[in-house]
Amino acid sequence: MTFQLDGFDLESFVASTLAEDLGRGGDITSAAVIPADARFKGTMDSRDAIVVAGLGIAQAFFRALDPDVRIELLVEDGQRVAAGTDLMRLEGLARAMLTAERSALNTVQHLSGIATMTRGYVDKIAGTGATLLDTRKTIPGLRRLEKYATRMGGATNHRMGLWDAAMIKDNHVAVAGNVGEAVARAKTAGIANIIVEVDRIDQIEPALSAGATHLLLDNMDAPTLRGAVTLVGGRVPTEASGGVRLDTIRALAETGVTYVSVGRLTQSAPATDIGLDFTESPK
Repeated sequence: MTFQLDGFDLESFVASTLAEDLGRGGDITSAAVIPADARFKGTMDSRDAIVVAGLGIAQAFFRALDPDVRIELLVEDGQRVAAGTDLMRLEGLARAMLTAERSALNTVQHLSGIATMTRGYVDKIAGTGATLLDTRKTIPGLRRLEKYATRMGGATNHRMGLWDAAMIKDNHVAVAGNVGEAVARAKTAGIANIIVEVDRIDQIEPALSAGATHLLLDNMDAPTLRGAVTLVGGRVPTEASGGVRLDTIRALAETGVTYVSVGRLTQSAPATDIGLDFTESPK
């Protein structure tokens, strides 16, 4: 089954990624070293314990260069696997597999890194009732994929972009004059979802009175968050955000906030160690 993701053009992504790698001269190493009709079997495996993401995209890279490649997916995206787990077996034209190898691996390593880090944060807040959110801190051009990876790790997507909800932050407030005025302008503009960042308790009532539908409680410690949640009293969802780390997230989630958002999921997740080993030359 072809990988499908709403708003993501897989064919264009694969084509542009391969074009970047092939440049004007193509894969000169494979062309020089590997006979055109040579075939290989190979296995993609993880050297780390990971949460898998991106296998369908990796598959598309190999199929783009060899439509007849035989691929067997051994695990599914979102699955947690131990180090040493085989992820995919493939058999096809050796030149095509070697040419697509790096693009395929880069994608799976990056997305699995995000999914793996995300799962660590999700596990930390298990049982608190809070939901983990990602952010817009994504690599340009990769947002759909990176937010897909956070979902595979168990998070919920926050805004996909600037278009799907208003988020009034400190700079918006500074230009507008105050929180209440900024929210009132958004409401007058007919925006239904108005997220407001507040970094002081005294901003909460003006934001709610003006029509905020979601409060982002920015850089507050756990005691301050608990007081803010009490003051809000369930009138709108609340979100803890700003500088959240793996060692601090549970205390923040236990304050009663609806959400905790973590930018580092897409901003700082390290790539996982995944390789592609060619096992034999088919007869």
